[in-house]
Amino acid sequence: MAPYASDDSTTAGEGDDLRAGRRKAARYVVPVTVVGVAAATIGLVPAIADSGDPDLPEITAQQLIEKIGQSDVQQLSGTFKITTDLGLPDLGGLGSSFASGAMASGSGDGSSADPSAKLTQLASGTHTLRVAVDGENKQKLSLLENAAEYSLIHNGKDIWGYDSKSNEVFHGTAEEAQASKDKQGKPEEVPATPKGLTEEALKAVDDTTSVTVDGTAQVAGRDAYRLLIKPKQSGTTVGAITVAVDAKTGMPLKFTLTPSSGGAAVIDAGFTQVSFAKPAASTFDFTPPKGANVTEEGELEGAAPEHRGTKSEDEFRKELEKEFGGPKSEGELGKAAEGGPEVIGEGWNSVAVFDTGGEGVPSGAEVGGDMGGFLDSLGDKVTGKFGSGTVFKTRLINALITDDGKVYVGAVDKDALVKAADSAK
Repeated sequence: MAPYASDDSTTAGEGDDLRAGRRKAARYVVPVTVVGVAAATIGLVPAIADSGDPDLPEITAQQLIEKIGQSDVQQLSGTFKITTDLGLPDLGGLGSSFASGAMASGSGDGSSADPSAKLTQLASGTHTLRVAVDGENKQKLSLLENAAEYSLIHNGKDIWGYDSKSNEVFHGTAEEAQASKDKQGKPEEVPATPKGLTEEALKAVDDTTSVTVDGTAQVAGRDAYRLLIKPKQSGTTVGAITVAVDAKTGMPLKFTLTPSSGGAAVIDAGFTQVSFAKPAASTFDFTPPKGANVTEEGELEGAAPEHRGTKSEDEFRKELEKEFGGPKSEGELGKAAEGGPEVIGEGWNSVAVFDTGGEGVPSGAEVGGDMGGFLDSLGDKVTGKFGSGTVFKTRLINALITDDGKVYVGAVDKDALVKAADSAK
């Protein structure tokens, strides 16, 4: 990791130690669509103070980052809220059409209890979740809905998803924690929580970033430091990331990303209640209710990618590479990672490049109907040295799809995408 730029002159030439603290995304908890938005620059929302800011010992930005990396909370329970506001237009009736179409695709054996399908809800709106953790092999995440609840439970080798509204159950198996640990021997982290989101955000920190300690706060009754991460570059859609870090345990309690365009946070995830006591063993017990429809993970093998929550990260990567034509050969474009997309630019202005090998996106007039109007509401036609194409916008992640099938995507504005496409010519 490159040195951390800090207004208090704190650097991280020793940042290699922080690499050991990074976690991989848990395969069952957040679907690829959500991770794609989150991991691109994952950010979260400013800490909400319960009362006056606490008086805590001074700490440097580097020390606080190290404290996060060394945090090893094994037991907790609590409630947190996550709000996602990407600024997408109202889908109206299209939303239900997309959902039903996705469930009907593939083999047709969709299940509302499948985690990779159910948790796509986290991509928009405000949601309340309950979480419980007892070591590496017992976790529970519950999404609270109107008069209903969706629970995802990991207990030993069993993974259960239960949708109380439809009375459907998903059952899968998980490798023991030892087999699912990352290369540093640490268990995989759940990116939907403030801790997982923070670790994803810290991956983007390099010498194009300012990192400072921005005072203190109280979150869920806990004293916390506020870590402020701000891009130094112009052209990025990321304005600032604020993380409230528990002063005692080093665990992130609340996480914030505000866009450079201003206004409400794009993503806001934070605990409203938290306890570090051992949860009751019964918390992780689950038996399918009488009359419930149980779907085993093997029954979804032929489903569409949106429902392949049981596939590994490598399998997903291979599928995406096949769909988008795979990574380019070594050339003027930089390589993000082995097997990953080519990348233009650096730091917060990085733009990933894919080649679909096909034609660009049709115009709304060509598509017609509600779908055509939806496409036009998202896209702006642009031209440049690269030719012509359409820029699809959110408040955080933007993508340029050229008429010859190239895709440029990043947490950058429209001008930066056009510049990236021009430089690739």
